[in-house]
Amino acid sequence: MKEIIINANPYEKRVALLEDRLLTEIYIERRRSKRINGNIYQGKVTRVLPGMQAAFVDIGIDRDAFLYVVDVIHPSIDYEKINISEEEELANSSDNTIEGLNELPEEEKTFSHTHSNVAIEDLLKEGQELLVQVCKEPLGHKGARVTTHITLPGRYLVFMPTVDHIGISRKIEDKTERNKLRDLIARLKKPNVGYIVRTVGEAKDEKHFQSDIEYLSKLWENILIKSSNCSAPYLVHRELDILLKSLRDIFTVDVDQLVIDSNEEYSRCMEFVDNFLPNLTDRVKLYSKNRPIFDEYDIDRQIEQALSPKVWLKSGGYIVIDETEALIAIDVNTGKFVGETSLEETIFKINMEAIKEIVRQVRLRDLGGIIIIDFIDMEIEENREKLLEVLEDELKRDRMRTKVLQLTELGLVEMTRKRIKQSLNNLLTTACPYCKGTGRVKSVLTLCRSIQREIDRLAPTCKVDEIIIKAHPSIAAFFYKQEDTLLEYLEGNYNKRITIRSDPELHYEQYDIVVL
Repeated sequence: MKEIIINANPYEKRVALLEDRLLTEIYIERRRSKRINGNIYQGKVTRVLPGMQAAFVDIGIDRDAFLYVVDVIHPSIDYEKINISEEEELANSSDNTIEGLNELPEEEKTFSHTHSNVAIEDLLKEGQELLVQVCKEPLGHKGARVTTHITLPGRYLVFMPTVDHIGISRKIEDKTERNKLRDLIARLKKPNVGYIVRTVGEAKDEKHFQSDIEYLSKLWENILIKSSNCSAPYLVHRELDILLKSLRDIFTVDVDQLVIDSNEEYSRCMEFVDNFLPNLTDRVKLYSKNRPIFDEYDIDRQIEQALSPKVWLKSGGYIVIDETEALIAIDVNTGKFVGETSLEETIFKINMEAIKEIVRQVRLRDLGGIIIIDFIDMEIEENREKLLEVLEDELKRDRMRTKVLQLTELGLVEMTRKRIKQSLNNLLTTACPYCKGTGRVKSVLTLCRSIQREIDRLAPTCKVDEIIIKAHPSIAAFFYKQEDTLLEYLEGNYNKRITIRSDPELHYEQYDIVVL
């Protein structure tokens, strides 16, 4: 059973996708921090970097966007090598552009560099204006990534006004259907532009595609007119908000119901569905209970769980997910599960159970980039092969492009997943003011030793009778209960009275030394 549950108010919109009542995807848009992925801007080149073969482009946001040379020129690409999937399209993705190659393994993106024999300084100059589209949100300290190869997603097609190409989503696997769709689009296609048939376009007739083509062509004409009449930086076209975008991209015939708790947004939904998805009108429902909708469907609790690094499995095993700037590490552990027969069988069962939860967590947390999974090592080759097979099968549920590599001798699985926006953890949390993002703080004993060394440095040179140490209550309590002999040692060694005072206003790791 698949359901879309929407919680909407003037300050925040949240769209949850449930599969058998389990939260598998969550999309959040806040009024103060709207997403910019898919937006089209009239930008201005502020700096050209020959050494990076890239340029900075001012698009009117806090930080200049980054434009690579391969996103300016257009090498001849074998588009059929690019695994086009729904989530890339959902993100207004540039699954049909060079940007889509950024997260691919090296062997699949080398051709983009071999064809990039034109230097960035020959293509762009400082102060030059150009039309660009955001293909990756700002992540951490990195600015947004933009491309000049625009993509405009419709319901059944993705329109590529800068590329002469016809593509079919890889999720449409039937060869006869693929050929039929390719021939159909070839008849409808306008010269010097391209189209990708989305997964929902399978088995659709000519009128559906014709409607999309007309709408997207008109939209592109308006974008060009607007672009020619404005000065950079300027927002030329804003992608749909998260609510209408979800209707367009994930509200399909395999969704049993869509439930929304806002009267105003319900009316917007119904207007959109009536116009574009009339066959799904009866599946849209207005939530009217007093209990918050995300509590009713147990969504908020599942979101909270998704912020924890440890995820327990039903068997008693668990996985640990660690996000770093360079990659995501996922560790599988047996935990409380001891099995019944052999060690190999126990390990195999834990690994197999972990796969489903790992894929769910990757989708829910929106993890991207390089992902390393440390499965518990198995001796039997057949089990190792089965593990990879099941992992790849489960990943078919994911609309984002993924690539799984072979299991290494150390039992590690390397995979990549396209990353276009912040993970759930980065969206909903901020660095801890205590640990400053490390996830650790100094132990009480370490802090006591730091204070001791500070006194060793200060006491021999100061001509006072008393030294007062102000520290967090937990540190002060430890000194008096556990380190009282240390205080006696310091007082006798330096012939000074040393007093510890508790100050709850101080940071846990902060202390002040006052000489009187």
